[in-house]
Amino acid sequence: MKWKFWKSNTTVEKTKTKKSFLREWLDSIVFAVVVATLIRWLIMEAYTIPTPSMENSLLVGDFLFVSKFHYGTRTPATPLQLPLTHQKIWFTNIPSYLTWIKLPQFRLPGISHVKRYDIVVFNVPPIEMNDGIEYPVDLKTNYIKRCVGLPGDTLMVEDRNLIVNNSPSYRPAGMQYSYLAYSKSKINPRNLSLLGLDPDDYNFLGQQNENSAINQMFLTDDKLKEIKSLSYITNVQEDFRTSDGPDSRIFPNSPYVKWNQDNYGPVVIPKKGMTITINDSTLAFYGKTIKEYDYNKDVELSDSTLTIGGKVLNEYTFKQNYYFMMGDNRNNSLDSRYWGFVPEDHIVGKAFFIWLSIDKYADFFHKIRWSRFFKVIK
Repeated sequence: MKWKFWKSNTTVEKTKTKKSFLREWLDSIVFAVVVATLIRWLIMEAYTIPTPSMENSLLVGDFLFVSKFHYGTRTPATPLQLPLTHQKIWFTNIPSYLTWIKLPQFRLPGISHVKRYDIVVFNVPPIEMNDGIEYPVDLKTNYIKRCVGLPGDTLMVEDRNLIVNNSPSYRPAGMQYSYLAYSKSKINPRNLSLLGLDPDDYNFLGQQNENSAINQMFLTDDKLKEIKSLSYITNVQEDFRTSDGPDSRIFPNSPYVKWNQDNYGPVVIPKKGMTITINDSTLAFYGKTIKEYDYNKDVELSDSTLTIGGKVLNEYTFKQNYYFMMGDNRNNSLDSRYWGFVPEDHIVGKAFFIWLSIDKYADFFHKIRWSRFFKVIK
């Protein structure tokens, strides 16, 4: 008797279709792009230092990783974007994103908050700093500076000295200021190279007369002493132009203040929950911040009046935290002294470590700065 009648007598063999070489490569590329995009969004992103504003903490040509998980990753506000791009498609001026869908932005839990003196990457807020284009928050131009002021801090610069909450600020090693060095004639480029000064540290301003030339130099304290000791340098003084009267470019660009690079403030940095009285003075400092970055709609500003949603307000309470950022190359940095506070939702991440550094001014055999490999950023 046949007891295994429920079993088929026919064995059906399942055959797997082998992927073509092209399909295997395509699958591998898609997988790599997805993984890279997730890592870039959630964990770390690579950046390059293009300007000398953070010398000597960071040098032009430093390649670094920026941690997203320290302060918490932001959820995308602009999901329709070509992976691994920022504002434009590579090597073109074509936008890499579509604004058909705009999402509210949130921040995932991080392992810390922004601390005073952290080196931070952020999206620079004003439209003027973004080529005049109104990018979504997460696609604004990336800047890197040192956070010198936290929400609620009172900050000022007095004779080049940064003071926070009435206490002298920490001075990073290698911090630079602008000086005018007078020499008998134009300094030979070879001598500048021997001094460790590259074209980012030096500007020849002209020949005063037959025996006197003026040179602008961005120098550390140690380098200043060295320059003063040179036989062909006749005099070195602070660059008076950075402290000579009011600078119209300085934030908040108001007749109420007569500030410049070396003498700035005091100013109170907005903090979530901080309430201010509305008048002509407070609106001069905070009006643009309230209108453009603090999640308000239908805002109207006059010299002394704030109207939101048709209602005139006598007081205003801030809805998020703000920060004050400055470069360590204090007289060669376009920072918060020029364009104001950095909103918390513009914070990208914390500069973590340098993985490569290339000196564009060095010869072929000295292009790579080996000593900066895997240097932790402080």
